[in-house]
Amino acid sequence: MNKPKQEMKVQKGQTFPLTIKRLGINGEGVGYFKRQVVFVPGALPDEEVVVEATNVQRNFAEGRIKRIRKKSPQRVNPPCPIYEQCGGCQLQHLSYEGQLDSKRDIVSQAFERHSSLKNVESKIKSTIGMEDPWRYRNKSQFQVGMDKRKVIAGLYGINSHRLIDIENCPIQHRATNHVTKEMKRILQDLKIPVYDEKKRGGVVRTIVTRVGFETGEVQLVLITAQKDIPRKDLLLEEIKRCLPEVKSVVQNVNGQKTSLIFGDETFTLAGKPVIQETLGDISFELSARAFFQLNPQQTVKLYDEVKKAAALTGEEKIVDAYCGVGTIGLWLADDAKEIRGMDTIEESIVDARKNAKDHGFENATYVTGPAEQWLPKWVSEGWKPDVIVVDPPRTGCDEKLLKAILQVKPKKVVYVSCNPSTLAKDVQILSKYYKVKNVQPVDMFPHTAHVESVTTLKLKSMHK
Repeated sequence: MNKPKQEMKVQKGQTFPLTIKRLGINGEGVGYFKRQVVFVPGALPDEEVVVEATNVQRNFAEGRIKRIRKKSPQRVNPPCPIYEQCGGCQLQHLSYEGQLDSKRDIVSQAFERHSSLKNVESKIKSTIGMEDPWRYRNKSQFQVGMDKRKVIAGLYGINSHRLIDIENCPIQHRATNHVTKEMKRILQDLKIPVYDEKKRGGVVRTIVTRVGFETGEVQLVLITAQKDIPRKDLLLEEIKRCLPEVKSVVQNVNGQKTSLIFGDETFTLAGKPVIQETLGDISFELSARAFFQLNPQQTVKLYDEVKKAAALTGEEKIVDAYCGVGTIGLWLADDAKEIRGMDTIEESIVDARKNAKDHGFENATYVTGPAEQWLPKWVSEGWKPDVIVVDPPRTGCDEKLLKAILQVKPKKVVYVSCNPSTLAKDVQILSKYYKVKNVQPVDMFPHTAHVESVTTLKLKSMHK
């Protein structure tokens, strides 16, 4: 008796037609061939493309576009000349309206895939975008290298370890582009050795620049493989002469073989250890390693959504978990009875305390350490929050924090997310006692596949 033929899966190198159904979480087109999911970078929803399979795994395949048979009406020419090499942006070939629609869909897909919650789709609002979605990033972190005896700085190319020199990034603030460009020239002129990853030799590894959108102040951080910088005095003189907008020059030492940008030692070389930035009516001091949102204009919209979600009356006690330099907590402080924030980075907490003091907020307390440690401690001392705001890293909330929230049962949880997948997984856990009121996507990073969102979770009445 003949065995039934197994359906053939995609083979590497095979060419086949594909209709793109939607964008995936990394901005690639997603289609299905012989019931197998295929990811195609650069393809857009509703396009008909001919694809060559470049990578075949058990559960999925990846392909590259050989030809576009039917173009999406949303397809546009990317304005950046190195867009297809750099990998920093994934969606410059999609109209901005198309990007906003797709980002809402990415959030929706995450809940479909990673949760069993019903009717969440109807609670996801349209993505809040920017009026002008260019020059919005206030910070750049460019690796430094050599190319034919020329100092270059940029990002590693897509799926490679080849450094792409970035001269004028269209999503970076002009000041960060200018300072990075001048620093490359200064390092070249002074013959200060740049780090060679293969040989583990040289000094300067990374140029980090951050600008205050409202103040115009620039902070320059040089990440070095060793503490000693050759011709350091000359270097600082040249920075002062050529870059008067740089108000803070900082060195961070990272001699480890690691993909992490920052090391543990940080020194101020010239000027102040911090720069000033303003959001709305609140100004913040930012040290080199302190977390601060990368798009100040959209941050105001994001935090206003948090304020709307919290719906404070002036009587609430708030926990600001993963508080950074205190931005979200201070945004809410006027309308709250008390704010308590925590973060694991000591420098951020120092900045948060100073920011609260400078603005006269006596109802704000900031401590170093994980939220899952502090929250049960405060509750055992008789202090219970009404609202918990979480703004975790891409990995989502720590499992211990989620357990602590379910034990404490605040009336409301406001979840600020930069990763829809971990958001959906965490909301699934919290759904034991909480229901989703709404999800508001916010486009913090135009032309990339990233999407932030604010999710409002209310305690189910039976668990009050």
